[in-house]
Amino acid sequence: MLSLHLFQGRRPARDPLLSGWRRDVAAGLRLSPDRDSVKLLLALNPPQGYFPDFLTPYASRAGLAPALDAIRSTPAAHLRRDLTLLASGNRLPASAGALAHGDKATLIRLTDSMERYRALALAPYWHRIESAVEADRGQRGRAMLADGADGLLASLRPAMRWDGQTLEVRHYPVSRDLYLDGRGLLLVPSFFCARTPVTLVDPELPPVLVYPVDRLGGLDQEPGRHAALAALLGRTRARVLEVVDGGASTTEIAQRLAISAAAASQHTAVLRNAGLLVSRRDGNTMLHTLTPLGRAMLN
Repeated sequence: MLSLHLFQGRRPARDPLLSGWRRDVAAGLRLSPDRDSVKLLLALNPPQGYFPDFLTPYASRAGLAPALDAIRSTPAAHLRRDLTLLASGNRLPASAGALAHGDKATLIRLTDSMERYRALALAPYWHRIESAVEADRGQRGRAMLADGADGLLASLRPAMRWDGQTLEVRHYPVSRDLYLDGRGLLLVPSFFCARTPVTLVDPELPPVLVYPVDRLGGLDQEPGRHAALAALLGRTRARVLEVVDGGASTTEIAQRLAISAAAASQHTAVLRNAGLLVSRRDGNTMLHTLTPLGRAMLN
């Protein structure tokens, strides 16, 4: 959803790292066979301000498919509530009326267009997106290990400030207090969150805070750089080096590269012997991280 906001941003020059991505996505959407559903999807995600909570269900923690199932099962009362709020500041297409009444066919077309958009706008770039998010998770994990929850929350500066009791989001578009009341806070690192962290409007929903990550050079594929690294190390070992950038286990490497655990272990051994990564055992898990030399080579 946040990628749709950036895609529709009126000032592409503000974010040059995404200009090529925006151009390619626009060209792909022009060829979409279902223009009405695309029009509805774009209208539900304006470049600024409120967008409906039902589009980001808590079920999305388990992946895209459960999220789409949850969206298709949204109660009509919630649809009317969210779309009424959205319509107060935005012009919506006629199909939004059917959606507000809980029309199942419109909901299905909406989620189908979300799947097509993901295939067009996210899937080809997923490795770069995932690498940036994993690097941020590694940074937060190290802060947590070093100084506990205080260290984790303090590491979120400068976009947020932690004073030991309250987490303050700077430059939020409205003045608002969100009380956890004993509930946990789900922190979601996001490649497409633009500068200011965001949360859900409904305070009764599970508390979620989405915050921006360093995009690590944007979405350009940099074929020359990757080809050079692959020529030096071999394509798979070059990919292993990229995966290990944020820290990864042997099993995680195998899963992300679609290779066997034995092959992943063999490749990490070669890279470890060359001084490019270090490995340590934690129970039954072997964890790998880059050495300064490995990171310099990757960069």
